[in-house]
Amino acid sequence: MELRRHLYILALFAKNSVISQMEYRANFITGIFVEAAFLMAKLLYVVIVFKTNLHIDGLTPDAILMFMGTHILLTGIYMGLFYNNFQRLTEYVRSGMLDLMIVKPISLQFLVSVRYIEVGMPIPNIIAGSVMVAIGWSASEIPFTFLNVALFIAFMFIATIITYCIMIIPALLSFWFVNTSAASEISYSVWDANNMPYMIYNKWIQRIGTFFIPVFIITNFAPLVVLHKLTRVEIVWAIVAPIVLFVLIRVLWKQAMKAYSSSNL
Repeated sequence: MELRRHLYILALFAKNSVISQMEYRANFITGIFVEAAFLMAKLLYVVIVFKTNLHIDGLTPDAILMFMGTHILLTGIYMGLFYNNFQRLTEYVRSGMLDLMIVKPISLQFLVSVRYIEVGMPIPNIIAGSVMVAIGWSASEIPFTFLNVALFIAFMFIATIITYCIMIIPALLSFWFVNTSAASEISYSVWDANNMPYMIYNKWIQRIGTFFIPVFIITNFAPLVVLHKLTRVEIVWAIVAPIVLFVLIRVLWKQAMKAYSSSNL
């Protein structure tokens, strides 16, 4: 019942966000074109991969395309669901606007996490990422079965949860520190470094990025599972990691709320 209630509220947030953004259609269209321009720069990596016939740990350029497409697709999901909300959370803390939100009859963490859904800017990334995954999937001759599709979608869901947990940390630090721009820049750099298969890094970085700060799960495990290149330990960890991370974020959120100084105090 509680889950259905929150999903209903999320749908209302999305509806209101669409209505709000459609009031300024020029900004909406401009945002799409600007993000498309950034996307074109990212696609230069694809050109380089195929021109140099790059192979990474047995992965062909077609398989690598799946990893890059997954990264771009998840970038669109992150921008659509979380980016604006995390930016606003920092401002809520600085301005004291969080005071007004605390009294709402809904989970405050849920409210500040998904209140504003970005509709326009994610479109180029979601379309391009989906097309790249589809092309890489077909060219790699991965069977298009219900099981493979279900596994890919499940690991994308896992990736979305881990994305939320990792990328909200700089915003939560604003409860203790005035300026968290450095932490945000680090998180964006880590995100951008994840646009290629993690096999390009040495073993220690792979282990840290998989088991300590599981950022590599985000864009690597969905393609790897349909390529049948995940071990049983990695599959189990992919299931456990988002649960552990979300629990840690809940603990951090509660500590952040204890540290919050209301503007009225």
